[in-house]
Amino acid sequence: MNRSLIRSLRFMRRYSGAAVLAVLAVLASAVADLVAPQVLRRVIDLGIAEGRTELLASGALTLVGVAVAGGLMQFAQGYLSARASHGAAFEMRSAIFEKLQRLSFSWHDAAQTGQLVTRVTSDVDLVREFVGGGLVQAASAAVLLVGAMAFLLIMNWQLALVAFLTIPATVFVLLRFVVRLGPTFRASQQRLAALNAVLQENVAGARVVKLFVREPYEAERYRRANEALREQGFIVRRTVANAFPLLFSTGTLGVALVTVVGAVQVVQGALTIGELVAFTSYLFLLLQPLFTLGFGAQSIARAGASAERLFEVLDAEVEIAERPDAIAPPDLVGQVEFREVTMRYPGAERETLSGISLVVEPGTTVAVVGTTGSGKSTLVNLVPRFYDVTGGSVLVDGYDVRDLSLDALRSRIGVVMQDSVLFSGTIAENIAYGRPEATHDEVEQAARSAAVHDFIADLPDGYATRVGERGLTLSGGQRQRLAIARALLVDPRILIMDDSTSAVDAETEATLRAELERLMGGRTTFVIAARLATVRHADVVLVLDEGRIAERGTHDELIERSCLYAEIAASQLGGESIDVPAMCTLLVTGDGEG
Repeated sequence: MNRSLIRSLRFMRRYSGAAVLAVLAVLASAVADLVAPQVLRRVIDLGIAEGRTELLASGALTLVGVAVAGGLMQFAQGYLSARASHGAAFEMRSAIFEKLQRLSFSWHDAAQTGQLVTRVTSDVDLVREFVGGGLVQAASAAVLLVGAMAFLLIMNWQLALVAFLTIPATVFVLLRFVVRLGPTFRASQQRLAALNAVLQENVAGARVVKLFVREPYEAERYRRANEALREQGFIVRRTVANAFPLLFSTGTLGVALVTVVGAVQVVQGALTIGELVAFTSYLFLLLQPLFTLGFGAQSIARAGASAERLFEVLDAEVEIAERPDAIAPPDLVGQVEFREVTMRYPGAERETLSGISLVVEPGTTVAVVGTTGSGKSTLVNLVPRFYDVTGGSVLVDGYDVRDLSLDALRSRIGVVMQDSVLFSGTIAENIAYGRPEATHDEVEQAARSAAVHDFIADLPDGYATRVGERGLTLSGGQRQRLAIARALLVDPRILIMDDSTSAVDAETEATLRAELERLMGGRTTFVIAARLATVRHADVVLVLDEGRIAERGTHDELIERSCLYAEIAASQLGGESIDVPAMCTLLVTGDGEG
């Protein structure tokens, strides 16, 4: 059996009682199946052949009783195994979701949402079906197989050997069937995940698709993924269709051999008709588990492929792991130091940051500017330890961030990302996401500080207004202001704003900036700037170029001596005109030398 499938059984530990009772019910049902042929033999040999009517009546009642008992046991087995399997599915989904919460940004950067959704839904259900149905069927098949073989040997060992002749061929066909099914079902799940990934991307990006009139292209992309899934389904069906005729043929051959040899023994007086009927019944009970395993091989193979995909997530390495002796300082002042920091993303050919050394004192506002790909977002993402440095260290208040508890570190840092993600729920719940215990007055004050209170107050339900999935019912600027309010509510010592006002208009930004400047007092703030006004008010401006600090200073200092900064300010930081120094103009236009 697939190793991952065996590992998945650990999710049944909390439901082991129901699982044990289900197995006992299977045993009881198998015993009923094994007893029935013996009762039938007595009815035929004693009741019918000798004309003893009292045995006919008692035998019929016994058969009815055995059938009822077997049916009740099958019902109990179905109920108990379903209880255990759904419990195991609950544990699997919880374990995967918890692991997804702990996996690092770099892992999520490479993962596809559609793939993850398939693993948490379809793959979990397929493993559940094995735990609830396939595993119990396998236990039932094993009991019937051993019991039927024992009764066959006890009743007539010569005839039993004839019956056993076809078993090796049946097992051979079954094993080849199972070996071929595993890879085909794994490929099916991968194609289903690919289809879900296309679907998820189109649902999330529906506006972009319509804006660029790409509906035909996306329809074709979905059709190709759908066709790939359909073709893989055909491969699975062909594999199944080729195997089952061989299984039934070998089983039918065994029955034919037993019937012929048994008929000869009946004629010779070595076997009674009742014994031949009972023997044939046991032969069917012997073949039934093999056929059951043949049918169950499909679910086992599918569940095995799904279990492997589940454990790919569960076994994924948590790159940003918290040390066992991580400390949680009672408070942070807000000093941040980058000490010879080098950063390279997994699989990247070159370093994103190289040799970054910088000390930011508490209460300082640092504006980070640079060309595209210069490492601005990477630099600020190292402070809350979204990624780990590959060389050097990042320190907060003298503590290496790798020595701090992640909860203690991140709870003291407010982050407003460029992509302002909101969750399904009310506006108040989104603002209070980092501090769910916050009072309404505190939520409202954070909204006022983020210049979004007036907009909320004009809504029919005010702060109780539901924003919808990912906040798509709001404009980009409204989402950004709500994200700023959410960050401010946690009262962070360190505030990181990654291009967080790019979607608001100039008038709103001016109002927002005035409030933010007041709130930034006493906080260490990193701002990835998209507008010149933000840079002008920063205490320090860092100019990044190809992962290194090319220049640092105030806006006025840099505009006088840094052509790179002057060029960035003129081309990227909109809103105001820039007087580029004459020497930079010469360099930019190509006039003069050097």
